[in-house]
Amino acid sequence: MNKNLLEAGKIVNTHGVRGEVKIQPWADSAEFLMEFDKVYIDGSPVKIISAKVHKSCIIATLDGVSNIDEALKLKSKIIYIDKDEVTLEEGQHFVADLVGLCAICTDTNVELGTVSEILSLPSNNVYVISGKREIMVPAVPDFIKDIDLEKGLVYIHLIEGM
Repeated sequence: MNKNLLEAGKIVNTHGVRGEVKIQPWADSAEFLMEFDKVYIDGSPVKIISAKVHKSCIIATLDGVSNIDEALKLKSKIIYIDKDEVTLEEGQHFVADLVGLCAICTDTNVELGTVSEILSLPSNNVYVISGKREIMVPAVPDFIKDIDLEKGLVYIHLIEGM
């Protein structure tokens, strides 16, 4: 599969009898996915004919899906977006790009381990650093000092007790 494709959500159900699908977005918001004219299902591009936010999901009409039987075939499918079609604000990164980065302590220049997981919590994300020990670091500027995707590094300021 194309390395630029990122998981963006899952088709969790059908909606109505005209072939609409209900998509559970795996993004910061459902509105983020509304910016796309197409998504990818099983590696193939699929044009979005229409879409609207309903509660925390998206109700979408996809090209080539005109009835409930065709929509049912898509249930439980993962939808993908192309990273190249996204413009992130400065300081924003895709979670998929952060997992696997080497974490370096800014005070000691010592390798702490690698980012093994990003927890999405109500107040902010938390980076889980796995190394000699597991460290959980809030993804806020006081702790995450710099992210260098080209070098594969994230620079972290630790405080006593972390």
